[in-house]
Amino acid sequence: MTLFSLIVALLIEQLRPLPARFVDVPLKAFSRFLEDRFNDGESRHGAVAWWVAVIAACFGSALVFFLLWHIHPLLGILFNVLVLYLTMGFRQVSHFFTDIQLALRMGELPRARQLVGEWRGRRHEGSSSSEVARLAIEEALVASHRNVFGVAFWFILMPGPSGAVLYRLARFFEEKWGRRDGDPDFGDFGQFARKAFAALDWLPVRMTAAAFSIVGDFEDGVYCWRAQANQWKDKASGILLASGGGALGVRLGMPIHESGEVVERPEMGVGDEADADFMQSTIGLIWRTLVLVMLLLALLGVAGWVGS
Repeated sequence: MTLFSLIVALLIEQLRPLPARFVDVPLKAFSRFLEDRFNDGESRHGAVAWWVAVIAACFGSALVFFLLWHIHPLLGILFNVLVLYLTMGFRQVSHFFTDIQLALRMGELPRARQLVGEWRGRRHEGSSSSEVARLAIEEALVASHRNVFGVAFWFILMPGPSGAVLYRLARFFEEKWGRRDGDPDFGDFGQFARKAFAALDWLPVRMTAAAFSIVGDFEDGVYCWRAQANQWKDKASGILLASGGGALGVRLGMPIHESGEVVERPEMGVGDEADADFMQSTIGLIWRTLVLVMLLLALLGVAGWVGS
């Protein structure tokens, strides 16, 4: 049932990607509602708001699933598929990756710079073609984890679709509240959201990094993970970029032109300069990782069936 729900949801998402606004708009409204009622600048009130929202959503989704399953198992499976469709969303951002790759192959560097800037929310007028490809690969590796593999990990562990709901809400609150931690106008309200997502993502991000290494260059993937990941400002992203860069044999990180300045960053990965061909290799790495996850789920399902 878990494998079937994931496959169907992924197929639907590939054929008919859900526009981000259909999920982000109600979540933003819900976030503002909680901020208005709980935010007084203290971390403990941010924790209360986080628990109220997440527990209610997880419990509610699990309850609906079991009620529908009791009526008919097919209804429970359809509900799982619906929630996964709403909580995953790699195709919502993958169009940027595809358009950037096409622009680079066509020699349209200004267009590629504009697209990567829209994707990252920054300006990259001075970026070279290799730098644009490097940034696109970095965004794709992190997005594949947060929009697919992280959601799938918690969906597998928890009853019904509650795990997918948990991860998606935790990631949303980390983006909206956790990244404003220390903002004088926001106070410490987002501190708990940042720590909670880091805790929830601790194991999934390492599972994804291990999968990148297994389906790519294992030796370089593991070496870069161990030697480079700690140098990145965001440890979780550093693990993904180091292992992904090593598995692909491409150098990521390094200084970039951003909003009129040169931003120094450590080198992630190992090998050649990034280009459009490595962008195609990144797509292959992500798909092989997805196939590996599905295969492991199938084997676990067969083992459980044989054991029973």
